[in-house]
Parts: sequence; C-alpha cells; structure tokens
Amino acid sequence: MKTGGAKPDGVITRGTTGINRLRRSDRWLVHRTAVAGALHAAADPLVVDLGYGARPHTAFELATRLRTVRGDIRLVGLEIDPARVVEGRDGVSFARGGFELAGLNPVLVRAFNVLRQYPEEAVADAWAKLQSGLAPGGLLIDGTCDELGRRCAWVLLDAQRPLTLTLAWDPFDVERPSDIAERLPKALIHRNVAGEPVHELLQAADRAWATAAPHAPFGPRVRWRAALDLLRQQGLPVEVPRRRLRDCVLTVPWSLVAPAL
Repeated sequence: MKTGGAKPDGVITRGTTGINRLRRSDRWLVHRTAVAGALHAAADPLVVDLGYGARPHTAFELATRLRTVRGDIRLVGLEIDPARVVEGRDGVSFARGGFELAGLNPVLVRAFNVLRQYPEEAVADAWAKLQSGLAPGGLLIDGTCDELGRRCAWVLLDAQRPLTLTLAWDPFDVERPSDIAERLPKALIHRNVAGEPVHELLQAADRAWATAAPHAPFGPRVRWRAALDLLRQQGLPVEVPRRRLRDCVLTVPWSLVAPAL
C-alpha cells in the first residue's frame, strides 16, 4: 500500500517475532470495553500494528481477533525496515513506517516489543508522537513480552495520557507475580526498585499470592483470583475480571504505578 512520504521515525530493531506470541494481549484487547467502544465508534476502523517484526504472523492474528469485535476493521502493519514489508492479504496490508505512523490516523495502535529496544528517555517522545497520530477517540497499546508470549506487560494510552498497566502470564509458567518484572514496558522496567510505585505493586502482589497459597490445590488461576480479591480488600484499585480467564492478569490504573519523580 502507499502511504505518506514522511521519512520513518525510529530505528531498526531486532524484529524477533513468532506465531501466537501476542495472544495474551490480543485476548485482553478484544474483551476491553474501551477498545470495543473505540472500534465501534470509529468512522474508519483502521488499526496499525507497529513494528510487527521479521514475519507478519502477529499482524494477521490481531486482525482476525479484532474482527470478532468489529468485522470491517482494516489493519496495516508498519515496519521501519523496508526488507520486512511484505505483500498484503486477507484484508491486511503492509507498509514502511515508524512512530509517525506513515501519515495514517488509526483508531488503535499496537506497538509491542518496539520501545523495549530504545533507551528509557525516548519513551515520552515516542508516546507523544504516536498519540498525536491517533484518530479521535483512539488508543495505543505499548507492550513487551518474552519470546514465546508467556510473560507480558503493556500500557494502554489514549491521546492524552497513559490509562492502565496490565501484567499477564501463563498460569503454569510463573512462580510469583514479580517474575513478570523482567518484561515490564520500557517506561517502568528500570523502576522496579525500592521507593518506586511499580515495585510496591509487585511486592504487594507477591504477598497476596503467598497468602492465597491454600487455594493452590485448585490451580493457579483460582489462586490468582483469590490473590486479586485480597489486593482489592487491601484498598488497591486492581481490576477483578468477571469472566473466566485462561491467563493470570493484573490490571491497575497507571496512576498507581507512574514513576516517582
């Protein structure tokens, strides 16, 4: 596809990718009320998968999953490396682009494992650039995961500010919630130290997980739901999902974990 003539903003990253690597964040997106609302309200339901990597598997997967929310979405995968731009198919197209979004104005941008390879001080400018390109009511998800997608973390933002932080993991791959710290988004990964809010959250999650140990015979999902209930009882504004989940998920307002000055 053809896009605007602006030079791509960013640098080429490793491009590691894999089939079904981003399934946890995709599952969260399709059940997120704010995401569904933005997609349904959009005159043009355009979605951008920024930095999809050396292979476009996850872009096609995202399109398939989001079409369960709105069937006519258009998805464009953007890569700064021209060698990674492939032919489109199945209603998904690909182009060269970076943080400037190739002049597009999507209602949803996914940027996974992109900023992880940048310095922390680059995050604010990258977020601002992406936010400025969103369509009215648009959303941005900036996240990180391991190579197999078993441990994930992401930030959801609108055009003005970060909204939430979410941690999600394979219930059978993690011994305690703070194991996810190695996959925190770039805005937080260097903040997991005493005195920082995200460190306090992870410590509280570990304590609740330990306290919920009597639920372990029923499986890690049941144990994690009990831990979430404990966190809420302690006054932490964590979301307790109403539906059954395949993943262990911890979502909190960004204000709870925003880096200390």
